[in-house]
Amino acid sequence: MCSIVQKYNVPGPRYTSYPTVPYWDLNSFSGKKWEASVTKSFKASNSDEGISLYIHLPFCESMCTFCGCHKRITKRHDVELPYIKAILKEWKLYRDLFSEKPVIKELHLGGGTPTFFSPENLKYLINGILKWADTTDDYEFSFEGHPNNTTQKHLHALFDVGFRRVSYGVQDYNEQVQKAIHRVQPFENVKKVTHWAREIGYTSIGHDIIFGLPFQTLAHVEETIIRTKELMPDRLAFYSYAHVPWLKGNGQRGYKDTDLPSADEKRLQYENGKALLAQVGYCEIGMDHFALKSDSLFKSMESGKLHRNFMGYTASKTNLMIGLGASSISDSWYGFAQNVKSLEEYQHLVENDIIPIFRGHMLTVEDQIIRRHILNLMCRFETSWDRWKLHFSEIDEVLKRLGEMESDELITITENQIKITERGKPFVRNICMAFDLLLQRKAPETKLFSMTI
Repeated sequence: MCSIVQKYNVPGPRYTSYPTVPYWDLNSFSGKKWEASVTKSFKASNSDEGISLYIHLPFCESMCTFCGCHKRITKRHDVELPYIKAILKEWKLYRDLFSEKPVIKELHLGGGTPTFFSPENLKYLINGILKWADTTDDYEFSFEGHPNNTTQKHLHALFDVGFRRVSYGVQDYNEQVQKAIHRVQPFENVKKVTHWAREIGYTSIGHDIIFGLPFQTLAHVEETIIRTKELMPDRLAFYSYAHVPWLKGNGQRGYKDTDLPSADEKRLQYENGKALLAQVGYCEIGMDHFALKSDSLFKSMESGKLHRNFMGYTASKTNLMIGLGASSISDSWYGFAQNVKSLEEYQHLVENDIIPIFRGHMLTVEDQIIRRHILNLMCRFETSWDRWKLHFSEIDEVLKRLGEMESDELITITENQIKITERGKPFVRNICMAFDLLLQRKAPETKLFSMTI
């Protein structure tokens, strides 16, 4: 395995979208094209499957250096209400494009730190969203909670407005690692908020664990998973730390490359961790996710409904996902659009009745076909092109690129189908890269992506 790890440990996308953001065609994108694609997607999906909302709440009281998300560090809580009012105004700008009342299937609060906001303000935000929308019968509302500042009042307030899923960022329980990533939170804090959520009635509780962090050893990862077994969250994100110190504002310049585990050490951390999780009943879901068989994520995988988007893996797909808030990314299935990142610019544009996007991409027919293949690989570990809708002219070149992976027993190739083997699952990003026509046509000249292993 070590030689295989070294061979395939290259920079590569995580494929929460295709095309990936660095390959968006900004020149052919426009606000009018984006709004037209939203209207088209809404008409096709609202009454059938509903729509998804992602709301970005960017404020944090301190910087976690492992995090690559867009955030604003502040201890001032008077920023909450003006920001919420801007989000509700942006929601109105999108509703003005719709021909009927929107029906929400999924809603997720991400960050930043959503629990930076007071319970009262979070409830005000969600009620403001729902005042002008209906929900599907099987809707799912979820949020990211910080174990150090999530209170019972937070959990009760969000439960009252329909939330049944919460994920807590654990990362690692070792104190040296926690200090390095500036995220010190004792096990007792995680235990407390996990038990509170269960007592209140949340039906899906998740923990996020990261391997490959600075100063992290195999023993640290194993100890973290052993402690996690005591709490048995319904699902786990167990994923590789993305070291991207060249990106602004993420704090990763505070430690050296030599402070990080090697690629082989990281792979061992993952394989041993996965084995420990399997021993107590967790099933692998797509890439770097695990769930108990009772959780909706496992059930969606079994039924073939597992989906992947900018929120990661979700239990179902909607054609239209609207991102609200600074830096949020929206997906109409026909195109992507990202909001401006500056809070001040975001609020200024919204106040002037402008949907606050600053870049995007309209998918070509080829893009949509390749997107389908990458989603199939990411969600089902297989794809095929026997149907004309999924055939594309460069499939022979893709198969040539996959030849060595077939020799290494990472995949099996039949006449019209590729299947990822058990040995190949850790390398799903590499396999997807062979299908990424835009990446193959123009390799990046500067660092864009984290390492695949």
